[in-house]
Amino acid sequence: MTSPASAARRTVRVDLGERSYDILIGPGLIASAGAEIGARLKGCRIAVVTDEHVAPLYLEPFLSSLADAGIEAVSQVLPAGEKTKSFEHLMTVCDAVLGARIERGDAVVALGGGVIGDLTGFAAGIVRRGSRFIQVPTSLLAQVDSSVGGKTGINSRHGKNLIGVFHQPDLVLADTGVLDTLSPREFRAGYAEVAKYGLIDKPDFFAWLEKNWRDIFSGGEARIEAIATSCQAKADVVAADERETGLRALLNLGHTFGHALEAATEYDSARLVHGEGVAIGMVLAHQFSARMNLASPDDARRVEAHLKDVGLPVSMDAIPGGLPPVEVLMEAIAQDKKVKSGRLTFILTRGIGQSFVADDVPASEVLSFLKEKHPR
Repeated sequence: MTSPASAARRTVRVDLGERSYDILIGPGLIASAGAEIGARLKGCRIAVVTDEHVAPLYLEPFLSSLADAGIEAVSQVLPAGEKTKSFEHLMTVCDAVLGARIERGDAVVALGGGVIGDLTGFAAGIVRRGSRFIQVPTSLLAQVDSSVGGKTGINSRHGKNLIGVFHQPDLVLADTGVLDTLSPREFRAGYAEVAKYGLIDKPDFFAWLEKNWRDIFSGGEARIEAIATSCQAKADVVAADERETGLRALLNLGHTFGHALEAATEYDSARLVHGEGVAIGMVLAHQFSARMNLASPDDARRVEAHLKDVGLPVSMDAIPGGLPPVEVLMEAIAQDKKVKSGRLTFILTRGIGQSFVADDVPASEVLSFLKEKHPR
């Protein structure tokens, strides 16, 4: 008999030929993780990586689910926060996986948010030259963005996510029930990535979000619908451009500015978390597009108004503790992964849902724009 939890679930397929995988979305997936994993990766052993915030909530239920399915598992708990995406903690995970004698046919599981997913995926991608990998994202941001598509990595003093590999998961289990334990700030930060999909090329979805965001925040079918739509949007892009040689760059809307702001705050989550940086970055991208006469200022105001309505920061002045001079932000932008041959590449827009890749954006225009937005 179908349970209410399983009836509410959605499945999104990431079509990558022999490396295709499912994203399961809905409540109760941590409790049934052992059955889902056992059905797909028969006879495997598991190394679970999580952090000190997630472990008290979900590590024991997850391990119990694996045990019920006859799956042997070990676990590693790391500090929480963006600063965990470092060489030091990468080696901790690699040593733990190797010490547990996890083989290539076994699997490494990331149980946590985007930081744990990025770091653990990188470790899985390099240990024994590539191990099986499962994402169990516990934040909204991770469920709709970082757990899907195979981007993994750690940060450098030169910038965010500059060291890593593409390593696709074998399965993603997005348990929507765990989102009820997120703080309002964490949920809002994840919502920025949901809104991003509407702003890239789905204007109808953005309009739906404007009308339904309160229902998404309160949970239920609207939340599952928003997550499924976001995952399908990303799955379609990843299937078309897995290694970000063209179309996939659109997923970085707001990220060039956002990553620079994160670097400028030294990845201090008390001041700025990733989704907040993306929210400010998307507003800046629309404002910059309007400044370049590519889009209407009305569209920039509409984006700003919606993100402000949900409680997200929408300007650099909203970041506590202040920022360094804009020249420092420009240095971070120049290190961005989207820079090619020293030329600045931004995701700009011609309107709501009309984003495009703009190559060779004049650095002088960006600098002038930032000085207007952040005079010192």
